[in-house]
Amino acid sequence: MDEITISCLFPEILAMIFSHLDVRDRGRAAQVCRRWRDAAYSRSVWRGVEARLHLRRANPSLFPSLVSRGIRKVQILSLRRSLSYVVQGMSNIVSLNLSGCYNLTDIGLSHAFTQDVPSLTELNLSLCKQITDSSLGRIAQYLKNLERLDLGGCCNITNTGLLLCAWGLLKLRYLNLRSCRHISDVGIGHLSGMSKNAAEGCLHLEHLCLQDCQKLTDLALKHVSKGLQRLKCLNLSFCCGISDGGMMYLAKMSSLKELNLRSCDNISDIGIAHLADGSATVSHLDVSFCDKVGDSALGHIAHGLFHLKSLSLGSCNISDEGLNRMVRSMHELTTLDIGQCYKITDKGLGLIADNLTQLTNIDLYGCTKITTAGLERIMQLPRLSVLNLGLWHRSSSR
Repeated sequence: MDEITISCLFPEILAMIFSHLDVRDRGRAAQVCRRWRDAAYSRSVWRGVEARLHLRRANPSLFPSLVSRGIRKVQILSLRRSLSYVVQGMSNIVSLNLSGCYNLTDIGLSHAFTQDVPSLTELNLSLCKQITDSSLGRIAQYLKNLERLDLGGCCNITNTGLLLCAWGLLKLRYLNLRSCRHISDVGIGHLSGMSKNAAEGCLHLEHLCLQDCQKLTDLALKHVSKGLQRLKCLNLSFCCGISDGGMMYLAKMSSLKELNLRSCDNISDIGIAHLADGSATVSHLDVSFCDKVGDSALGHIAHGLFHLKSLSLGSCNISDEGLNRMVRSMHELTTLDIGQCYKITDKGLGLIADNLTQLTNIDLYGCTKITTAGLERIMQLPRLSVLNLGLWHRSSSR
C-alpha cells in the first residue's frame, strides 16, 4: 500500500490545518513546496489576520502577495517609505494602524489619501505627534466610512479638527482623544452636533475617550448628553475640570454602560448621588483615586446603580460601613477594586463574602488592615478566580 503523508491531503484540509498556525508559521509552511504554498495562500488561512510591516525599502511583490491572500488589515511598525505605497497597493484595505509612527507628517498623509478609500473603516494614528488638523481635514474628505479613529497622544489636534470630523465622519463609532490637550468644550460641541457651524456631528459615536483632556468642563458633558444619545462608553479619567454638576447630565443617558472617572479630583459623593438618581444603567464604573468619594457614595450606588458588574474604588475614602450600605443591592457585581482603601478590615471582607456571591475578581492591593481570617472568608466565594493582594502583609487573626 502506498505511504500516506500530510501532502496527500486535499488542499482544503491543508488550508484548515494551516489556519491554526501562528502567522509566522503560516508563512513558513508556504515555503515548503508548491502544493503547500497554494494551500497556505488560501484566503481562509489568512482571514482576519493583521499584517505587521516595516516599510523600509521597495518590495514590488509585497502588496500583491497580501492582496492575493485576502489580508485587509495592516499595522506599520516603522515608516521609512511613503505611506502612499500602502494605500495604493491595497485598494481594499479595511484597517490601517500607524500607532507610534513618529515621523508621519501631514504632508505624508496627504500624499497617501488623494481619493476616496471607501473600504477603510479603522485608522489608528495614536502617538503620531506631528499630525495636525490638516490631516483630519484630509481624513474627513476621503475616509467617510471610518468607524474607528484613534488620535490618542496627537497633541496638536484642536477643536477645528473635531469640527472637520463632525462634518465628514458621520459613521464614526469609536473615537480616542486621549491627551489631546487643546480640545475644549467647543470641540465636544462640534462632535455632539451642538455647533453653530452647521456640522451634523458624529452622532453614531458609541465609545469616546477624553482621558487627560484638561480643558474640558461640565459644559462638555452637557453637549454629550444632548447630542450623543448612542454613547455606551465614556472615559473622563484625569479630567480635573469635570465636577459633580456634570454628573447630572450623564445621569440622563440611558445608553451609557461604561463610565471612567478615575482621578477626577472634583467628583465627590454628591456627583455619585446625581448619577444614581438618573436613568443611567451603568454596568462599569471607575471612581478610583477620587479621594472625595466615600461611604455616602456607596449608599447612593446601592439605591440607584443596580446593574453594576464592575466597580473600581481604589484609594477612595471608604470603610466597612460604606460596604455595609452597598453590598446587599449589588447582586450582579463580578469585579470589585478596593485596593489601597486602607480603612477596610476583615469585617468588610466578611460582608463581601456573604453578599457578593457573583464576584470573580477582587483587588485588595494595599489593604493593610485585613488578616488571614478575612482572606479565608473571601476565598470561599464560589466564582472567585482573580485575587490581587499586592502589598498585603500576612498577619494572624485575632
